[in-house]
Amino acid sequence: MKVSNVNFMWGRISSPFFLIKTYLLTFLFVIPLFGITQQWNEIWSDEFNNTSFDFNKWTHEIGTGNNGWGNNELQYYTNNLDNIFLDSGYLHIVARNQQISNSNYTSARIKTQGKFDFQYGKIEARIKVPTGQGLWPAFWMLGSNIVTESWPQCGEIDVMEHINHQLKIHGTIHYDMWGHVYEGSYAFTDASLFHIYSIEWDQNKIVWFLDGVEYFSTDIGTGTVSREEFHNPFFILLNLAVGGNWPGAPDNSTIFPATMMIDYVRVYQKNNNINNNNIESLINVFPNPTSELLFIDLKSQLTKYSILNSQGVLLLEGNESEIDISKLNKGIYYINILTSKNENFKSTFIKN
Repeated sequence: MKVSNVNFMWGRISSPFFLIKTYLLTFLFVIPLFGITQQWNEIWSDEFNNTSFDFNKWTHEIGTGNNGWGNNELQYYTNNLDNIFLDSGYLHIVARNQQISNSNYTSARIKTQGKFDFQYGKIEARIKVPTGQGLWPAFWMLGSNIVTESWPQCGEIDVMEHINHQLKIHGTIHYDMWGHVYEGSYAFTDASLFHIYSIEWDQNKIVWFLDGVEYFSTDIGTGTVSREEFHNPFFILLNLAVGGNWPGAPDNSTIFPATMMIDYVRVYQKNNNINNNNIESLINVFPNPTSELLFIDLKSQLTKYSILNSQGVLLLEGNESEIDISKLNKGIYYINILTSKNENFKSTFIKN
């Protein structure tokens, strides 16, 4: 932060106690802020600063899906530059009143499925959306096991949805409890302006934020019923739908083309060393996060380690205490460690 034209008028401070109180308040209010900002480590992002679409991160979905993507939506999704492109550091998703096949509207939908997913952490995006009857932009996630479990058994986390002309945005979860159920809330805002939409997700709860302010939280801990969906990896989606069961169809007041602009999408996870059952005095995995080498420090002899991705696929194994992880992609990984005393320790580390 740049500070200029500030005059500190020390001659007007009549008591040393004022200075002591000032320094104390500065310590109390400033130091915790640093602690908050340092608890997250970025593991994946797209800043949309390139001139071409990053196919290492995203895949286009094409067509009308099954029954209008399950919602009777009216658009046909394309990968055409008319509907999705990068410009000036933003991703533009554009819905148009344009006929393709049997659809009267076109738009775009992208996902990280098969390229990136994660389990627990923080995800945020800076977005502004178009408003108008029948418009339905969304920033959301689906369980990566959707190919075997289908929906809603795979789970869905909607970080942000907006419909029509509403001066509010919605955050919701969908899951299976003897049929489709959902739970959510909303926050009032003008979504046609840029805002930061985010969730924080761990083993116990999911919390929704609008511009850093919490507006909804839901429990997914061990005491909840039928929420096992939210303890698996999820992938990311961005789309701008037209029509559907929730918003209804566009009308003569809806302005096309309608553009959803995304400044960035970022994913973070916490820096956690092994601490299962308070065994950190027995074992240490460091540095965490790391980019090239991972070290295992044990009080007993290492017999074997195994490194798995978030989907449980074995990637590396061996018995050396210095591990080259330079070829792993960015993300969170699980490490299982077996010692000569037949102790079995498990934890996570972050590759950045």
